[in-house]
Amino acid sequence: MNTDHCGASAVAEPGISILVRRPGEAAVQLHIGLANLEHAVSIGPDTAFNVGSVAKQITAHLVLLAAQDGLLALDQPANALLPRLQVRNITIVDLITHRSGLRDAESLLSLAGFRDLDHYTADDLVNLAYRQQQRSVPADQFLYSNTNYLLLTKVLETVHGTDLADLAPTCLFGPLGMTATHFKTDMRQLIPHAACAYQPTSNSWQHTAQPAALPGQGTLWTTPADLDRWLGHLSDRWHQGGLGLPDQDVVPYRAADRTPYLYGAGLYADTRPAQRSVFHYGHEHGFSAAAHLAATGARVVCMSNSDTIAADRVAARLCIELRRNHIDELEGVLARAADEVSMASRDPSRANGDSTQPDIAGHTGLGTFVCTDVPGMLRLTQKRGALYLWRRGSGDQLVSSGPLSHDGPGYRLTLRSADGNDAAPDAFTLDLDRAPGLNFKRQ
Repeated sequence: MNTDHCGASAVAEPGISILVRRPGEAAVQLHIGLANLEHAVSIGPDTAFNVGSVAKQITAHLVLLAAQDGLLALDQPANALLPRLQVRNITIVDLITHRSGLRDAESLLSLAGFRDLDHYTADDLVNLAYRQQQRSVPADQFLYSNTNYLLLTKVLETVHGTDLADLAPTCLFGPLGMTATHFKTDMRQLIPHAACAYQPTSNSWQHTAQPAALPGQGTLWTTPADLDRWLGHLSDRWHQGGLGLPDQDVVPYRAADRTPYLYGAGLYADTRPAQRSVFHYGHEHGFSAAAHLAATGARVVCMSNSDTIAADRVAARLCIELRRNHIDELEGVLARAADEVSMASRDPSRANGDSTQPDIAGHTGLGTFVCTDVPGMLRLTQKRGALYLWRRGSGDQLVSSGPLSHDGPGYRLTLRSADGNDAAPDAFTLDLDRAPGLNFKRQ
């Protein structure tokens, strides 16, 4: 039996749901805040959250099951199952471990002409993946990219002849009793007891929902108790196999983007002896989530529907408490962890006020530019010595960071000119965090 604590549920703000289980003990849950502000519905044990990239371990597991059943081989080229994929030397295991070099298609949306509230689908993103003609980083280099897991979803659909929403309940959720867990593949689909996600404005809250449905890594809805069932299954596989890390005999764990962590089958791993564990975090349209499994069998699950509460930070704090065994008064510890994160992040500067867009009047045009990897075009202008990048009417004022490099929100632009005239570039390279090496040429 789970022990539930509904702490601070009367607070008229979004909040967090937490589950902690020590080895051999019952799970303890804490629920803080509201799942729905409009109707004053409290977060409870049945509240379902979008857990974002926490879903990657589920998708990877389904791929491993397909390999065990002989439906695919982990070392086979991905384009053997996805013939439209132009990069030919990518294997299935490269996709699982983020070593394909494929750019993150979600990062490319704004370059492709999509605005924040435009509807887009998994197929829109997969088509962006299929436009890519070569790796954006050297072979075997880690580049975290949601594109990998969208393509793995397509692989599963190809070998099973059905979509993930039908496949996962049959192969995994049903056998484990995860009856509150669903992949949402259509924005019109109803999720029972679903929380809404919110972000603060200057004096209130607003929804953060985006009109998108991305099966495989961005639309897994579940509860802490259901995710605890999955972690229990993962723990059993880990220890029955006698392995240093779960499934490392088929998917080796290797260096990732977060020192000192490794990455394997949809999971980060901490191999330090005192804190050996696997975990993954997720952030999706105002939701955040964390799932953490220690080698001892201890589990921590956190899910938040507030843009001001980061579930990964709460989970990290609780893992420290578990290792130190300072968790006797669990409700107090959980409430303090959530409250500290909320207070630290509730900065008035984070309120989502109206963004001010630059006015293009008085600008000098430097040309329009296109890239073979992304549809649409970008425009460069200059005004009073400052460089601006425009896409579909929206502009960013860039900040000079070097002789030819300029920084924008989440990217770096490096100018290239055949005659050395920086004021009239022939081309530029755009490096986004998860989509580097986009080469744009003057149209």
